[in-house]
Amino acid sequence: MAGEGVTVELGAFEQEALIHGFSKSASAGLNATLNRLSKWLVAAVFGIIFLWRHDAGALWAVSGSILNAGLSTVLKRILNQERPVSTIRSDPGMPSSHAQSIFYIVMFCIVSMVEYFGLNGITAVIGALIFAVGSYLSWLRVSQQLHTTSQVAVGAALGCSFSVFWFWLWDAIVLDAFISLLWFRILVVLGTATICVSFLLYVIRYWVLEKN
Repeated sequence: MAGEGVTVELGAFEQEALIHGFSKSASAGLNATLNRLSKWLVAAVFGIIFLWRHDAGALWAVSGSILNAGLSTVLKRILNQERPVSTIRSDPGMPSSHAQSIFYIVMFCIVSMVEYFGLNGITAVIGALIFAVGSYLSWLRVSQQLHTTSQVAVGAALGCSFSVFWFWLWDAIVLDAFISLLWFRILVVLGTATICVSFLLYVIRYWVLEKN
């Protein structure tokens, strides 16, 4: 009887370990998949909000998003800090371009929502959820060993800061000129179109056609 009890306990322990291992493996697989899809998810959300707003402010935000990504690339080359596992990606890791782009869009979403609906309990909760989702998608870069925590934190801070600056620039300077000057409106539209086409070519080359 004692032997049977030990056998049952060992079987239960092995079954529990198997379930735990399967759960951990499934969670790791989900994180890896979400990490690969994160740039597409963020781009889709940004596109939806742009179509929802479909105004000059949204056009300005799109150009800012692309310039923010360009700033991240420039800073990477200047700082030239290695990733935690250099064999996964050979390019520098400081700051995390994913985190910088994600938090630029996080701030854009929150500012747009507050601008349209005001600051109240509902928008505060939704804003906190948006921030939490952005933090999770950025943390995936650490969990997949593509960036260190500091690289992600710096990227997130830069993305938030650039987003706030870009919207301040629109409200403080650009908006009045955009409304009153025809040539300035044309310049902004043509400049944004050029930036968007350049980014589209980048997406096709490095996102769609990338092997990894």
